[in-house]
Amino acid sequence: MIKIFLVIIIFFCSNLNATEFNLKKILNLNEPWGSSFINENELLITEKSGIIKIVNLKKKEISIIDHNLNVLEYGQGGLLDILYKDNVVWVSYTEDRGNYKTSTSIARGDFNKEKIEFNNLFQAYPPIDSPYHFGSRMAIKDDYLFASVGERGQGMIAQDASKHPGSIIRIHLDGKIPKDNPKFLNKKDWLPEIFQIGVRNPQGLTLSPFDQKIYISNHGAKGGDWFGEVKKGENYGWKILGWGGTNYSGTKIGPKWKPGFTKAIKYWVPSIATSAITIYKGEEFEEWNGYALITSLKDMSLRKLDFNTLKNVEEEIIFQRKIGRIRDIQVHPKNGKIYFLSKDSLWIMEKG
Repeated sequence: MIKIFLVIIIFFCSNLNATEFNLKKILNLNEPWGSSFINENELLITEKSGIIKIVNLKKKEISIIDHNLNVLEYGQGGLLDILYKDNVVWVSYTEDRGNYKTSTSIARGDFNKEKIEFNNLFQAYPPIDSPYHFGSRMAIKDDYLFASVGERGQGMIAQDASKHPGSIIRIHLDGKIPKDNPKFLNKKDWLPEIFQIGVRNPQGLTLSPFDQKIYISNHGAKGGDWFGEVKKGENYGWKILGWGGTNYSGTKIGPKWKPGFTKAIKYWVPSIATSAITIYKGEEFEEWNGYALITSLKDMSLRKLDFNTLKNVEEEIIFQRKIGRIRDIQVHPKNGKIYFLSKDSLWIMEKG
């Protein structure tokens, strides 16, 4: 009886601390990938096929923006992330480079609701014939644009800093290269845009409004997903390290971590297929302020991480298998409600 009583008390207390919420579908989409608020009523959304949409959240209306991007929807690639700031739009995308080769590329254009004329700021070198691991998320910090470039399924290319795949890049918002990037300090053999190396397929990247650090999520192979901090001139270790995962064949890759490499804040084994992330700041879920929100594809979950104490990172699954595979997450700039892109829809999450 005492054991039963304790179980009841623990269950009751945990529910007192749980945040009640509602999830509501706003509208249907076709494989959306990235999103960015223009203002409190309008949201820019990319679809993998190459379409840029504006969604009016009040009216639930959609309009399409024409553009000049040379997008190739190829395997995991297509039109990927999008950022809006001060009437300028940045996109990352799979660019058709000819002869069956593609790259993760970044372009910039002045915002226009009818058509945006984009100009490339960055093209990953070398272009590769592969349908896998393009990345790619972007984040703005001050006058810098950070972006993740997947290793295209090429493994050890992520350890070759004379090539872009498998790295985090940092450029200025206009595409110029910062003079304090690693190449100009102590990494003479690195390409000038590279800020950090050794990543596999990073599809989450965000700036924390609390500590002003850039954080990242990354897909492992069969296990070994992780969440961590972007660190200048460092190396996350792929494919020397396996981060706790194995090859899909079951063979070993390497240790979870070893000295000399950047250590992630949180690992997931087995894989949850980490996707977009954010560090929450808002009114709707003010008790979550400062926590990382991690979305996932395979696991179809939203997870909350308290990583204030790195030796004791606490994780809570907020929901799972309610809206399908989650591709992107955005916090409303005014009210703090949370918006998600699933495989085929736009959703809102608000207090219950």
